[in-house]
Amino acid sequence: MAKLYFKYGAMGSSKTAQALITKFNYEERDMKVLFMKPSIDNRDGENVVKSRIGLSALAFVIRPDDNVFDIFNKAEEKYDVIIIDECQFLTEKQVDELADIVVYFNKPVLCFGLRTDFATHMFPGSKRLFEMADSIQEIKSICKCGNKATINARFDQNGKIIFEGEQICLGGNDRYIAMCTKCWLRLKHEEEQKNK
Repeated sequence: MAKLYFKYGAMGSSKTAQALITKFNYEERDMKVLFMKPSIDNRDGENVVKSRIGLSALAFVIRPDDNVFDIFNKAEEKYDVIIIDECQFLTEKQVDELADIVVYFNKPVLCFGLRTDFATHMFPGSKRLFEMADSIQEIKSICKCGNKATINARFDQNGKIIFEGEQICLGGNDRYIAMCTKCWLRLKHEEEQKNK
């Protein structure tokens, strides 16, 4: 039986690379992959998914008002699997539509993305995936201190850590560093002391 999978990790944990490798593995077995990403992630081009290690592929773009169930149902091509990168940017409704695809079409849906933002709050898509996914797997990453990284620390152009602001701010290694909770809290407390 097919499942809805959520594979999450901090920034730099190879989520996109794993999504692209998974796509390749299905295609190598002559299976049709509907590879998708939310429209908000346009860092590498509107319909391009690119990993830090240089892997890339074209993707079908999901807009916030798109019905993913209808897209799959009405597609001329019959797909064997759906793979979605940056799934944290999906709406809760779109996650529900993905769960419906799993149930009604018996097709696996693999979602790769972040759990939380830079302020440690869940993204709506991620929250709904934690509620609905049949399989949840953490893709581990390492903090510079050697502990497991779980937080996506955001930095400004001057290298100063940021704790407030809009939830979505696109960037990569230029803006985010994956950290463990201990290191992140230490920096947060240091900033709070400076601002007293």
